[in-house]
Amino acid sequence: MKADNRTTTEVTAVLHNIATAYAKRDITALLANFAPDPDVLMYGTGPDEKRVGQAEIQAQAKRDWAQSEAAAIKHETVSVSAAGSVAWAAVDGAFEVKVDGQEMAVPARITYTLEKRGDKWLIVQAHFSVPMAGQEEGESFPT
Repeated sequence: MKADNRTTTEVTAVLHNIATAYAKRDITALLANFAPDPDVLMYGTGPDEKRVGQAEIQAQAKRDWAQSEAAAIKHETVSVSAAGSVAWAAVDGAFEVKVDGQEMAVPARITYTLEKRGDKWLIVQAHFSVPMAGQEEGESFPT
């Protein structure tokens, strides 16, 4: 169900906070948007990037930052839906990074699941992915 305006505004603010904290490499601000639960989950784009718990999410962010000169998450098109105290967002965006002096923008697909606790929305699950290389438009599988 499409979220109401208030929920959309609040969830979009969380996504903005995530993007800002990630670009500024502010781990405290980044983690403040994730639930403190031991089973909070984040999937990244790499084969080893399944992170469970805030300590693992923190380790992933620090690894990203150690392997880049700059890194940003751009949320371009955001769709927010909700039911009760749960909301989910589907995002088309990009990862903009600078590695070894080379800047690149990688198309991204991101989903977030959030839970409202008190007056604050917290991410309980995040999934970052990139479109499959070698799969042409109109094709269902890579060739």
